[in-house]
Amino acid sequence: MDNNDKILKFLAYNGKVSIICADTTYLVEQARLIHDLSPVATAVLGRVLTVSSMMATNMKGNKDKLTIQIKGNGPIGSIVAVANSSSDVKGYVENPIIDLPLKENGKLDVGGAVGTNGFLNVIKDIGLKEPYIGMVPLTTGEIAQDFTHYFYISEQTNTAVALGVLVTKDGVKASGGYIVSAMPDATEDELFILENRIKEAKPISKMIQENMTLLQIAQDITGDINVKIIKEDIIPKYKCDCSKEKFEKAIISMGKEEIESIFKTQENLETVCHFCNKKYKFRKEELEEIL
Repeated sequence: MDNNDKILKFLAYNGKVSIICADTTYLVEQARLIHDLSPVATAVLGRVLTVSSMMATNMKGNKDKLTIQIKGNGPIGSIVAVANSSSDVKGYVENPIIDLPLKENGKLDVGGAVGTNGFLNVIKDIGLKEPYIGMVPLTTGEIAQDFTHYFYISEQTNTAVALGVLVTKDGVKASGGYIVSAMPDATEDELFILENRIKEAKPISKMIQENMTLLQIAQDITGDINVKIIKEDIIPKYKCDCSKEKFEKAIISMGKEEIESIFKTQENLETVCHFCNKKYKFRKEELEEIL
């Protein structure tokens, strides 16, 4: 599969509506392969990775970091994604191999996998003393509606979020999303048109599967053929920044007693990165050096 992933940012209605559109097909397929995800787990993590990569485009600093944590009462367990201002993103789900029956409409049961009793946390570390933390209860577990609710409650913005992953047993065929936010000066008539266009729009994964460009998608969901591209050079990537040095720091943080207890049960220590499944081995001599 070629990497044609991209994120574009637009303004519509003479700057009164902002749109972020993403094609993340390759990115989500990489995540599926790394974590050996079942189809429904691919749909869940793919949606979270997609919205994380889009939200990260609004961060400015090179060291800014966005972390999404979702924990519902569904069988998939915890879902985590981390993105930076370049839209490099990584993530994992607690139970990557769950399999659920399809819904009556033949679609993957994302809401059933995530559950509705739980919370969505958004943590923005933008270089301040304390990170910004927004937390809202889950509404549907379908991810997109939960983020629409998050934007309304935590960021007080009139925002619509759409996310979709089309996946078969052979892999990801289409994945993407959009975030549409109305500015305070948007008129009621413009909001009415916007709301109806979004309601009537095809699923985002279907639009991407049909090879619609992100510009065409932005025009379709807003009803404004004069949408203006304001940023188009963003390429989201699945990228993990783990290293042996970082794991060494994590081992040090365990404390002397816990490291000494490892000696009693095993000669070597093997650590595994949650985000990319890469393994790092620490020999006994290295652990002694850490001590």
